[in-house]
Amino acid sequence: MALTLGTTGMDSATEAELRTAFMQANATQGGRWKLAAEGEADYVVVDMDSMYGPMSWLRLHAAGKQVIGLTSAARTQTDFRLERPISATGVAALLDQIAGGGSVTAAPVAEAAPVAVPSGMSPSPVPQDQLPEEMPQPPREDLRPPAPAPKLPDSVEAGTLAPTTIQPAPPAPPAPPRERRLADWLAPGALQGKVRYQKGTGPAVLIDGDARTYHGPAALKPLAEAFEGPVAREDFGAIDEATFAREATPLGAAQPLVRLQWYGGLLAGQGRLLEGYDPAGKYKLGKWPQTEREFPKHFRIATAMMKGPATLDEITTASGVPLEDVIDFVNANLATGFAEPVSDAPPEPTDAQKGGLFGRLRGK
Repeated sequence: MALTLGTTGMDSATEAELRTAFMQANATQGGRWKLAAEGEADYVVVDMDSMYGPMSWLRLHAAGKQVIGLTSAARTQTDFRLERPISATGVAALLDQIAGGGSVTAAPVAEAAPVAVPSGMSPSPVPQDQLPEEMPQPPREDLRPPAPAPKLPDSVEAGTLAPTTIQPAPPAPPAPPRERRLADWLAPGALQGKVRYQKGTGPAVLIDGDARTYHGPAALKPLAEAFEGPVAREDFGAIDEATFAREATPLGAAQPLVRLQWYGGLLAGQGRLLEGYDPAGKYKLGKWPQTEREFPKHFRIATAMMKGPATLDEITTASGVPLEDVIDFVNANLATGFAEPVSDAPPEPTDAQKGGLFGRLRGK
């Protein structure tokens, strides 16, 4: 019985390119595949790099379809992955994998040059794994001593206070500069060369500051300890090329450093919006971020934010996700530039609008 393949969630040019590559690849497979409509196909290819691709994947996934993600990202949340750029060789390898009974998990990624984009899905954590921001936090106390009371006059004369000078309270000392955390060191230009970083008993991370990539665990939650407490430049150990290559091999392919930067932003606020942003303001996603399998609620938040600018409360209502999780997600995407605040200020009038009728008459 022939296997069937369909397409959706892509523009006409991409679909035509994919069909051409499919025809060439299918010829090498003995013609055992045929194209079919989306609703009748056994496997459906979705362009996960397009605006509507993730929405198509969600719909097909809910319908029980086997989905092939067409993407240039190193990982994808679909059952199979077809790498960009499209080629007959790549399509043939995919068809052979499916027809041969390959796993329905994402296809292994061939080693390639690192791409500085957020990573896709990563293995699910064990059920008892819990992030620090998911645990109740004790209330913070203001540890600064109270300002001293003004000095009272030491004598009273004829029922009135004797002339005296009340000393004003001394100004509060300036707050010490904030100590740098790991998230601060992940910003572009903060680290150069190849270094090794490890916090406590947590896993080690190999960072290439020039290439903006890292080697480490596939999941993010095991690295939560690395983002706790201050981090100095001396905590990053220099490592030579040979040692870096040897230690990086068992850790798998390089991952974009922006993925760690995203995770640092997720942990930074612990349910509170990052400093400098308005809790009552509106926020939007400029483009669809790759969501992590460790945080399944994030897909619903991203779907709500892609509909247009909204306040944190509006996003919470639309996604059905607790406000603290929404704030952490917004923090993570503000830290990586995927999200941005939106002002409600009216647009500036054009020169023609400023001049009005009388301005136009004066110009004649």
